[in-house]
Amino acid sequence: MTRGARGIVGAAVAVLLLAAVALLPASAALAVTDETPAPVATTSPSPTPSPTPTPDPVDPIRSSQYWLEQYGIEEAWETTRGEGVTIAVIDSGVAGGIPELENAVVGGTDMSGVGTSDGRTPLGSTISTRSHGTWVASLVGSRGLADDAGVIGVAPEADILSVSLGFGAVSDVSFSEQVAEAIVWSVDNGADIINLSFTTNQTQWDESWDRAFSYAFDHDVLVVVAAGNRAGGTDVVGAPATIPGVLVVGGVDENGNASEAASTQGSTIGISGPSENLRGIGPSGVVDEWSGTSGAAPIVAGVAALVMSAKPELDAINVINQLIQTADPAPRQSGDRDPLYGFGIVDAAEAITAQLPRIEENPMGDLSRWIRINRSATSDDPGGDITPTPDPVDLPALPPPDPPAQAASPLIPTADSLREVTLPLVAISAAGILLMLGVVAVSRRIRSVRAQLMRGRSHDNSKEITFRA
Repeated sequence: MTRGARGIVGAAVAVLLLAAVALLPASAALAVTDETPAPVATTSPSPTPSPTPTPDPVDPIRSSQYWLEQYGIEEAWETTRGEGVTIAVIDSGVAGGIPELENAVVGGTDMSGVGTSDGRTPLGSTISTRSHGTWVASLVGSRGLADDAGVIGVAPEADILSVSLGFGAVSDVSFSEQVAEAIVWSVDNGADIINLSFTTNQTQWDESWDRAFSYAFDHDVLVVVAAGNRAGGTDVVGAPATIPGVLVVGGVDENGNASEAASTQGSTIGISGPSENLRGIGPSGVVDEWSGTSGAAPIVAGVAALVMSAKPELDAINVINQLIQTADPAPRQSGDRDPLYGFGIVDAAEAITAQLPRIEENPMGDLSRWIRINRSATSDDPGGDITPTPDPVDLPALPPPDPPAQAASPLIPTADSLREVTLPLVAISAAGILLMLGVVAVSRRIRSVRAQLMRGRSHDNSKEITFRA
């Protein structure tokens, strides 16, 4: 090969080497030097990715309970779940045989005379009425199911008393009497909170409720009452929501606005809670969707149980104060206390943590004062707190009692009987006899005069006749 040909071939080889180096990865190109041979390519196993943990499936029923997170209940559960508190559900009865409620209901009774003695037989003439008590109980204290499934109550570790009532024509016992006896029974059997999710649609109430509700207040029991619903015909609150001292609960939708159908209005409303798109367990164990302040009330009652459990040193009126002072203002609330929202919307997390000064009077009113003013016929000062006491009056001493009468024969007249009976009878009889004798004498005189006149007239007539003859 000529020198020129060898030069051409050498140049071509150099070009090919440079091209090969350019095609190598950057790290390999940097490693290649004139002193080190080119590395031999080897294969390495592909890394195995770590498995991504699959999140537990979210139970659709539990996730639908929006109020648990929205109203600070789940946050409050980090401190307490209501242990040590007993809530009486005075309603249509809490059904038995429901797993979520079996360990929650610790006792009960029936006031209608037609239910079972444990209060676990749902009563009512309609399906919704029979389901009502079980719905309410599940919202306030259902235990839920395993794996965070099923309906769970606001205070899932509180105890429940089921007190069944006969609404409407179900019972022959008057409704007022049933409620009064149910409240007293609940207090005597350890209730810390009483939930009443019904209304009478009347502002007044029977006097038996005066004694029953006073009995609850005197024993430091908190009574939570539903305000009622416009859809049910309640335009303004009615008894028991008109009774001073109870905590009346209005209803709001998920946006915090007063519910048009599932709530009402009134000056006695103290606080608001969710009343739409609620979930409750029915007597058959099926989860139902429902609305109304009948559901808002047990949610607030459950929050009250959380406060009592977290702050056992508070009495009932200070628990009420914790709830209303920590309530969140509603978006459309007017003033500190609104006839639609009360003091605002319940906030469980704030209610159990806030440190508030103690109060001595119930911010929801004083029933005993109301009774003094409205049940008394004599009250000179309708706005006063003290019933006026009359000045003492000195009365003359009573005369000494008559000595006991001596026994005597009823056939022998006494001086009293002669004076009071015999003598007046004789006098009247004598006067009657004299009157009769006078009448007889006058009658005889009249007949005598009349006879003489008749004889004289006959004699004159006879003379006239003889003359004419």
